[in-house]
Amino acid sequence: MAREEAISFTSHGLTLPGIIHFPDDLRAGEKRPGFVVLHGFGSNKSSQSCIQPCNFLTDLGYVTMRFDMRGCGDAQGEFGRIICLEQVEDTKAAHAYLASRSEVEEARVGALGSSFGAAVSVYTAGVYEPISAVVSSGGWGNGERKFRGQHTTAEAWVKFTSMLVEGRRMREETGKSLMVPRYDIVPIPKHLRTNLASNAVEMFPSETAQSMFDFCADDVVGNISPRPLLLLHASVDSVTPTEQSIELFKRAGQPTDLHLTADTDHFMFADKNVRVRQILTGWLEECFPVR
Repeated sequence: MAREEAISFTSHGLTLPGIIHFPDDLRAGEKRPGFVVLHGFGSNKSSQSCIQPCNFLTDLGYVTMRFDMRGCGDAQGEFGRIICLEQVEDTKAAHAYLASRSEVEEARVGALGSSFGAAVSVYTAGVYEPISAVVSSGGWGNGERKFRGQHTTAEAWVKFTSMLVEGRRMREETGKSLMVPRYDIVPIPKHLRTNLASNAVEMFPSETAQSMFDFCADDVVGNISPRPLLLLHASVDSVTPTEQSIELFKRAGQPTDLHLTADTDHFMFADKNVRVRQILTGWLEECFPVR
């Protein structure tokens, strides 16, 4: 079993805990490329969407690090207060920490994220050049359009947008946040909810939903080129509309690859899907090899 090390680093004065995974064949004094692995919406580093890709990448020879964003898991910050641009700052700090490790090639550290973490990975790489490669699984590029695809009926859309309006009103008038259940922000079918990590956030301030609504990785994805980008998405995704990755692909420069798979759903890495792993392995060998 690969060696693991519990670590912590700071992001804007907040302490964020993480776990680094080292390949079994890593020799003393040797440096390897690395990946920072980001968790999904209100999740944490104990999710299978973090653990599975970390283990997989480490088996291939990469040093990997999973961590808790502020307000999630065991990280400092107000629990459940998830603001997209703050998660971008946390990702920069995580990347800088991993790149500083003696076991890691400083100039070869990528980012991999699932769902919300995928959107944050793409956005961060679009505004932060040190990220060397990006893997996005079930991500999104336009918050408003994503939410329209998740709240599909007229009634559901009115309910969602009215919540945003009420949240802004309450914040302005009282200084307090309107708290909103997880599935009122991002609907997830019941049969997929078992994929959520333990201690995942269940209630969020409406400011979280507003920050997601305003978040637009579409605007910066073109800046990633010429660094490699891999977009993975289920061809029929029960959580995040597939068109989100297709639109990111349209706006991205080269080299960018898009793969839509028909035999999986939103939690692509938690599923231990063989085809997804084959696609990722081939892409890494071509675009971001260990050696």
